[in-house]
Amino acid sequence: MNKRRQVELDVDFIGGERSLTKEDEKAISDFLKQRKMQSKISAKVKKIIKVRPSKVIA
Repeated sequence: MNKRRQVELDVDFIGGERSLTKEDEKAISDFLKQRKMQSKISAKVKKIIKVRPSKVIA
């Protein structure tokens, strides 16, 4: 079995030293909203797939 190794990064921050602009904040917000919507849709599809069709009596 292969175990995943996690590497802990020794950083105080990721990115530049400047704060985020309004455009950056909006882009990140839009990305997260889109990702959340996609996960909800995929969860619904998985739920539908799990539901077994009723037995047909012939």
